[in-house]
Amino acid sequence: MGGADSKLNFRKAVIQLTTKTQAVEKLVQGAESGCHTEKERQIVLNCCRLLTRILPYIFEDPDWRGFFWSTVPGAGRGGGDEDDENARPLAESLLLAVTDLLFCPDFTVQSHRRSTVDTAEDIHSIDSCEYIWEAGVGFAHSPQPNYIHDLNRTELLKLLLTCFSEAMYLPPSSDSSNTNPWVQFFCSTENRHALPLFTSLLNVVCAYDPVGYGIPYNHLLFSDYREPLVEEAAQVLIVTLDYDSSTSSSPTVDGTTTGTAMDDVDPPGPDNLFVNYLSRIHREEDFQFILKGVARLLSNPLVQTYLPNSAKKIQFHQELLVLFWKLCDFNKKFLFFVLKSSDVLDILVPILYFLNDARADQSRVGLMHIGVFILLLLSGERNFGVRLNKPYSVRVPMDIPVFTGTHADLLIIVFHKIITSGHQRLQPLFDCLLTIVVNVSPYLKSLSMVAANKLLHLLEAFSTTWFLFSAVQNHHLVFFLLEVFNNIIQYQFDGNSNLVYAVIRKRNVFHQLANLPTDSQSIQKGLQRKKKTPEPISRTNSQDGVSMEGSRPAAPAEPGTLKTSLVATPGIDKLTEKSQVSEDGTMRSLEPEASQLSPEGNPPAALSDGEPWSGEASHSRRERRRLSSASSSGQWTPTPDWVMSWKSKLPLQTIMRLLQVLVPQVEKICIDKGLTDESEILKFLQHGTLVGLLPVPHPILIRKYQANSGTAMWFRTYMWGVIYLRNVDPPIWYDTDVKLFEIQRV
Repeated sequence: MGGADSKLNFRKAVIQLTTKTQAVEKLVQGAESGCHTEKERQIVLNCCRLLTRILPYIFEDPDWRGFFWSTVPGAGRGGGDEDDENARPLAESLLLAVTDLLFCPDFTVQSHRRSTVDTAEDIHSIDSCEYIWEAGVGFAHSPQPNYIHDLNRTELLKLLLTCFSEAMYLPPSSDSSNTNPWVQFFCSTENRHALPLFTSLLNVVCAYDPVGYGIPYNHLLFSDYREPLVEEAAQVLIVTLDYDSSTSSSPTVDGTTTGTAMDDVDPPGPDNLFVNYLSRIHREEDFQFILKGVARLLSNPLVQTYLPNSAKKIQFHQELLVLFWKLCDFNKKFLFFVLKSSDVLDILVPILYFLNDARADQSRVGLMHIGVFILLLLSGERNFGVRLNKPYSVRVPMDIPVFTGTHADLLIIVFHKIITSGHQRLQPLFDCLLTIVVNVSPYLKSLSMVAANKLLHLLEAFSTTWFLFSAVQNHHLVFFLLEVFNNIIQYQFDGNSNLVYAVIRKRNVFHQLANLPTDSQSIQKGLQRKKKTPEPISRTNSQDGVSMEGSRPAAPAEPGTLKTSLVATPGIDKLTEKSQVSEDGTMRSLEPEASQLSPEGNPPAALSDGEPWSGEASHSRRERRRLSSASSSGQWTPTPDWVMSWKSKLPLQTIMRLLQVLVPQVEKICIDKGLTDESEILKFLQHGTLVGLLPVPHPILIRKYQANSGTAMWFRTYMWGVIYLRNVDPPIWYDTDVKLFEIQRV
């Protein structure tokens, strides 16, 4: 019986080997000949579909995985017959054939001459830069749309994406040398079509307009062959840009390069040409094209019409967010361009919409993370905080209270909603959310009463004794919020009477913090209170009020929804580095030991499913061990020494001084004039001043996002998880044994 099985397995292996080799050979032949006949084109497409179907099963089997990197006799690097040691691996032959086919006249691009089989263009002599698929970056001519070409490109891109997906079958590793050989070769100088292909993918995505002429229900009347192409292009693009910039020579992003939009030369920096080309885009019109395109597509799911479901809604916003992240991370000139005008708000509003909408859905925890990461990156720049002062007038229907104010108010209100009514697996993001608010706080000129009350409600919830004593890192959230109040009072007192009034109204919260008990009995009493309160945040007095018209509550995932697991995200201290803002507005990085604003290294975040992350600074661990005790079960318990170690560093001086000066004045006015009306008190506070009465303003500290291998690994896992789930119908990788993440049902 065993012999029969082994013979059967051997026969299967031979058939597999023959099928794969022949399919690749047919693609190579099609690329060589230029696919001039309909029969050749059909053979190429069939081989594409066959390889797309069987490649995941090859990658799944460790014994077969290296097969494509073995050499095939007769496929020499120089073409022609060469010795076997110079033969080209099957993977390289496949990738080069696919790239040739993506610029094959009358198959995937419009021919520039009227051709017959006899006078057809030679695919090896054409300049593929003349055949870029869409106008935009580095290319002004917009070719005539051809749905057959779009379908053929989509098939070839799907095969490319499947080739790159070998990464899915390897377990997550923070080793930056663990590069994807398929992507590495595809993005190298061996690929003569690298520049036109990068430009085609980028332009096709950024030029796409799903609404078109805006005819209601047009997407139900006509097939849109461009959308599948745009989705595949976006997915291939983000995979080729999967590059860890923290551990290798950085792309040229400092703005010192000169020349054309992207010179087709071998540039300095990383070997990945796609990353190089992206980092070297610098013309303002190209930035404008990219930003407008990404903003238009991100805003598409938010579009409201009077006729229900009449406008087409795209589904690839997660891929767009990854692409936007890559653009900002690899091209600092683009980041500065985004922040130069109010256009950044066209990116901010959709991100806040997605965050608010996904907050209760555990299958979209990854979407929550990337949205917050992008805002963290943007918040490290002064201009972002300044832009937030623009009034918010575009009423996107969100499940948040109605307010009149600025984009800063919108950001704070959405963050409050995420913290108080989001899924419990979002708790590791609280540090990031509050860091963003801290970063922008010195520039917020006028918070609304709704947003001011939300900030005070968060402080009230986070400063209860049961919350402070229940976990070793919870007090950091109080430090962040106090820093927000200090920044606004010190730098934006004029215009923030709503916040000052809210602070005065809730002054007991600050007094309770200043008088926080540190004895063992009080600590135990505080922890007992926690057991009676199952919710992580008290939701009373959250002043939610009436939600916006047309909004729907954030709903949890439908039962049976698939989700993919994520690796750990580093803690906020690993994600960011502190920078001090000088008087002239420039920033200088602070050494970690020099910035002692918070009492100890900030806490590590956790895995998305709640498991703790172990990559914490050893000094913090030793310090914690010294100041706290471990019970017999190994559970951490707070001690008086531990409470004292951070209570003594609470930055309460500025707020206490404000209360000392203003509370008696407000009380006197209320008694003298018999006031009970808020508006009169606010009017008094608007004209008040604290010049010379407050402590010397502290320097502004900004926590800027810092690239590291931990976040690079997180992005890789998230990106492939998104691509996996977006290709379940029809399935490409479904039911294969992927190792990069786990697939779970909600």
